[in-house]
Amino acid sequence: MVQSLNLLKESPSQTAGPYVHIGCTPNFSGIDIYGGDLGTTMKTGPVQGTEITLRGAVFDGTGTPLRDAMVEIWQADANGIYPGNDPRGAADPHFTGWGRSPGDMETGEFTFQTVKPGQVPWRNGQLQAPHITFWIVARGINLGLQTRMYFADEVEANAADPILSRIEHQNRVPTLLAQPDGTGVYRFDIRLQGDAETIFFDI
Repeated sequence: MVQSLNLLKESPSQTAGPYVHIGCTPNFSGIDIYGGDLGTTMKTGPVQGTEITLRGAVFDGTGTPLRDAMVEIWQADANGIYPGNDPRGAADPHFTGWGRSPGDMETGEFTFQTVKPGQVPWRNGQLQAPHITFWIVARGINLGLQTRMYFADEVEANAADPILSRIEHQNRVPTLLAQPDGTGVYRFDIRLQGDAETIFFDI
């Protein structure tokens, strides 16, 4: 006979609602506070490595860009070191490693001025391909979505990456690849549903 586990019931989830920008990016919403929204600036001075611009949008299942989405990113610096107590050494002092961008109210496009990250070792010491971690919230999304962005021009590193190589359906790997779109510019669109749905991670 199966025993009852007596687990506590999960509390109802709340969607991000229309207030996500007011709470997380008040200046973007027209509320002048803090002198600027947190996460807007990732470079606080001359940075090491290659400076890049990252652009994209979040699309729903119909291919329509979400105009109320907000995206956060976390990444290592150009040397593969994470800012803030990385046991491998000190990170670039002029790089925060974290950014936040609301979608443009007309196009839904997010933008980050950042640096191309270096390779970071996996648990077994194997080097991961350069990547940036994404967190996406918007009205109607109960829990923030987690994904990764890799660089399409890092072919050799991507082929050896311990995460990309274990994805069962390899035909979906391109949904995680940012495409070069001009000098120093990369395009990474996130699709919530449909044939080209972005791979999301259960973290």
